[in-house]
Amino acid sequence: MSEFDKHVRNPSKNEKPFNEIESSEIDSTLSLSDSLLLKILEKLPESQSNDVSLVCKRWLNLQGRRLRSLKVLDFDFVLSERLTTRFPKLTHVDLVNACMNPPPNSGILLCHKSICMHLSSESSNWEFLEENLLRSDVIDRGLSVLSRGNCDLLKLVVINATELGLLSLAEDCSDLQELELHKCNDNLLHGIAACKNLRGLRLVGSVDGLYSSSVSDIGLTFLAQGCRSLVKLELSGCEGSFDGIKAIGQCCEVLDELTIVDHRMDDGWIAAVSYFESLKILRISSCRKIDASPGPEKLLRSCPAMESLQLKRCCLNDKEGMRALFKVCDGATEVSIQDCWGLSDDSFSLAKAFRRVRFLSLEGCSVLTSGGLESVILHWEELESMRVVSCKSIKDSEISPALSSLFSLLKELTWRPDTRSHLSSSLEGAGIGKRGSKFFKKSVLH
Repeated sequence: MSEFDKHVRNPSKNEKPFNEIESSEIDSTLSLSDSLLLKILEKLPESQSNDVSLVCKRWLNLQGRRLRSLKVLDFDFVLSERLTTRFPKLTHVDLVNACMNPPPNSGILLCHKSICMHLSSESSNWEFLEENLLRSDVIDRGLSVLSRGNCDLLKLVVINATELGLLSLAEDCSDLQELELHKCNDNLLHGIAACKNLRGLRLVGSVDGLYSSSVSDIGLTFLAQGCRSLVKLELSGCEGSFDGIKAIGQCCEVLDELTIVDHRMDDGWIAAVSYFESLKILRISSCRKIDASPGPEKLLRSCPAMESLQLKRCCLNDKEGMRALFKVCDGATEVSIQDCWGLSDDSFSLAKAFRRVRFLSLEGCSVLTSGGLESVILHWEELESMRVVSCKSIKDSEISPALSSLFSLLKELTWRPDTRSHLSSSLEGAGIGKRGSKFFKKSVLH
């Protein structure tokens, strides 16, 4: 007889037999249904999620059913089907970091936006990611396993997939709405039409120092013909030209948000933006140029639905490209320029083309002066709010009476061009706060 049996049959005087243990000492959650216990677990703060999964096997499984978004780090976890078994209710899956096979003795961690990878200290090739990516057929096999897992996938992020992998995914994940394809190419986009319900798409072609791939007018045409219901599109490190952008504008009739990042497109592409009938937001980020040769002005038509133009970390010393961009977006009500270099008084003067600007945000525009700012915004009759931050060439002492008078009529003003700015004392007696509607909100930051 084991020691356990002896203890149960002959308990000590102060101990109760096993079958007489009070119910309060037994897990009371066993009487709760899974659905009810899930509702209780959902009330817990996110910081306790990991602790919950350690309580018991049942709670581990329930916690897995709660998880909706996951960034996978091990591709074998996908291939073994444990991903969909362990987390059957996933809707957002990021496979990028799992698609890399780190080298041995990889003591260096490289992070670039959404990509993190380990490097060998002996590596001398700057194409780090190219060296360590899993083969495309392995990634396609993982996508096939994921699609058969019966999860309600709404968003997927993946790198180095092929057309076959995309087709297998689209076949079983018909509700897929957002897709992010890294190291994308024209052949991959040949199968994009299979994703019938796609609403958001991010294509990353080449990334300097990490990997190179090509998305040209051919791929953009496949995209235009296959994704007519797109609402949001981002093209990062992509090539192409007027023809490819025009095809998207003509076919994707409900597209209202377009983002261009680090483009390698041929001159003249800006004119194609005129073909987007529903475009409301245009973002241009991290571009070395806008459009060096935009072509004849007769091709530059206004986007009828344009509301917001956002420029971030771009080189804006190309006057022809800036003139074309402002012409196409001249109906925008919001203009935001952040951390862009080359925005001189001459190039900013082209912003007079805007007809309906209500909100202007300038941040990190170190070359633009007070005179350059004034020469433009005094032409904007509908300006209501303005934000000027970290623009060191704009000085309080150079504000003219006309400009201070405009400030008094704004609904909201954030003015912090440099650390020495003292707007309220500089404009004492200018009448700020005494004019304009009583409903206007004055916000002056020092």
